[in-house]
Amino acid sequence: MTIPASVAAQAYSAMAKAATGVSQGAQAAQSVSGSQGFGEILQEALQSVAETSTRANDATVAQVSGRADIVDVVTAVTETELAVQTLVSVRDRVISAYQEVMRMPI
Repeated sequence: MTIPASVAAQAYSAMAKAATGVSQGAQAAQSVSGSQGFGEILQEALQSVAETSTRANDATVAQVSGRADIVDVVTAVTETELAVQTLVSVRDRVISAYQEVMRMPI
């Protein structure tokens, strides 16, 4: 099976855009001011993961109905996977920090 050069170029372009969006999101998270609480930040992160998942589902449905390219679906699913992995990592770190605090002597 041969992949046309234009399709490959579109895939690389989509991945570059996705990588840029991830790095911009990390920079934005680092520059959050102290006025926003941890709960609000966590809620925004959960909302972002939910929106990413919805976009992946929409892309999958569009591809099945013949309205989208498989590259778009793979890109959307990969973005969702990355967002979920990030969320799980944050959850693990929060649990670890909580356990460490609970082990502290009073």
